[in-house]
Amino acid sequence: MSGLRAVIEEEIRERGAIPFSRYMETCLYHPQFGYYSRSAEQFGKAGDFYTSSDVHAVFGRLLARQFEEMWRALGSPERIVIKELGPGRGLFAQDVMDWAEKKFTDFFRALRYELVEQSRALRQRIAGTLKRRFESGQAAFGSLEQGGDYPVIVFANEVFDAIPVEVVSTSGCLRIDARDGRFVESWAAVSPQESQYLDGYSVHPEGGERLEVALQSQELMSAAVGFERGFVVVVDYGYTREEQLAGRHRGTIKAIRQHSVSGTPYEAPGEQDITADVNFTALAAALEQQGFRAEKLVTQSQFLMGIGESTQFADAFEECRLPQERAKVALQLKHLVTPAGMGESFHALVASKGVAEEKLQQLSGLSFGRRDLRKR
Repeated sequence: MSGLRAVIEEEIRERGAIPFSRYMETCLYHPQFGYYSRSAEQFGKAGDFYTSSDVHAVFGRLLARQFEEMWRALGSPERIVIKELGPGRGLFAQDVMDWAEKKFTDFFRALRYELVEQSRALRQRIAGTLKRRFESGQAAFGSLEQGGDYPVIVFANEVFDAIPVEVVSTSGCLRIDARDGRFVESWAAVSPQESQYLDGYSVHPEGGERLEVALQSQELMSAAVGFERGFVVVVDYGYTREEQLAGRHRGTIKAIRQHSVSGTPYEAPGEQDITADVNFTALAAALEQQGFRAEKLVTQSQFLMGIGESTQFADAFEECRLPQERAKVALQLKHLVTPAGMGESFHALVASKGVAEEKLQQLSGLSFGRRDLRKR
């Protein structure tokens, strides 16, 4: 029996059947045995999944360009903080700071980069990746709390898909029990908070459908945006309420291992990722409750194409010296922006607070497409 399985079974013996959100939280974030607490690789070819920063440094370079535009939209303040949630190994932060230092020196001088990560194993890897930035004081581990009156850009790439959710069906709210050495499902009454979430941001299950209730994602978002001026940028895969009403994105829990969807989240706890598609309508509502305006929901393709178009993606190709190098980078960029890669399955939600309307119109990442979440 694995260490994590024993931990979960012990909790079930003490408490009875536990909510699915508690099971998911323990599998992913248990401080000793959780998926993100392990020393084993989670990211890239040797791990279980790729993030955009694993594909090529151009993702971070393009976002550095967008962050610099946001800094200027805020009036080019003397200090601005990028607060990255769930920074993985620190590759994105490294790419952003390296490119900002090279291309946007005024912005770079104003920048402090904070990384919000609870996993001790990942914090150690981040400290190694960003050793020079930590020593200079430009980067540091941070928390969700806001510590000053300076503007902030909160950034989260593939974070909210890994925040624990509840699962509801016509049978009630999912609970996990243990029986004969296996985890089994049972059902309990849906809480008033879960019903309210379904009424406002999702749909109600029909027949054998299962739906996710992302209360913890809303709580995390609300906790991360306690500042008066700045932006929020969330890049992830997910859906709007309108898409759920059309019959899509109903029941999206997945377990991922070695770049494949595995059979069930109840196998090999702590050894596979567990995800749920992001409800962007609910995230936008949480932001609006904190005084933010959800500007646009665009595909990752639209977001990156908008940023890169003005320079013909010079951020990607500048360091290529040979034709074969350009060809390789072109393939990597294609994976980020085309429907066959990550371009259409991932979306970017941008929200702002304390930013003039005319300044928002100048953000290149929002120049393509629009799905206004305030009407969903």
